[in-house]
Amino acid sequence: MPRGKFASHKGKHRHFTNPEEIEEQMKREEKAREWREKKGESSSGEEGSAAEENSSSEEESEEEEEAKAKGVESLIEIHNPNRVQKKLKKVTDVDPNDDTKPELSRKEREAMEAERAQANYQRLHAKGKTEEARADLARLAIIKKQREEAAKRREEERMSKEAAKQVKTKEVNKALGKKTT
Repeated sequence: MPRGKFASHKGKHRHFTNPEEIEEQMKREEKAREWREKKGESSSGEEGSAAEENSSSEEESEEEEEAKAKGVESLIEIHNPNRVQKKLKKVTDVDPNDDTKPELSRKEREAMEAERAQANYQRLHAKGKTEEARADLARLAIIKKQREEAAKRREEERMSKEAAKQVKTKEVNKALGKKTT
């Protein structure tokens, strides 16, 4: 393991532990563990299968005792409504058939209401029941009438031009003395 304040990528100031030192350290730890076992003081990591056989209720009671043992808390009982200790749910306690939906936040609820209102407005607009739709339909009717009148005027102008052209060709033919059929 590199030692020192700075471990650079160039290998400067790097010191590694000798394998002999590692072996000596492991032997010391082994002796200390054996001594603790003889005295009956085993650490929590070395208890083995005996620790695994303890029931979960014993572990929960130990956790409660540890939580209560802090400072003056065990002497003075204070009820703080804002302090909520989270309770862990077990897999066996959860009901898979529970169909309760979680409550929506205010933002989510407002977003859903706005979506519904927009969809309702679009539906009414398509049916022509909103003020804006009525105004649009009235404008469209006026434009349609104007276009029809313009089309009639163009048709009349075209017809009058054709009639004037025919009259002119007749006069030219008459002046030239040609027979008209």
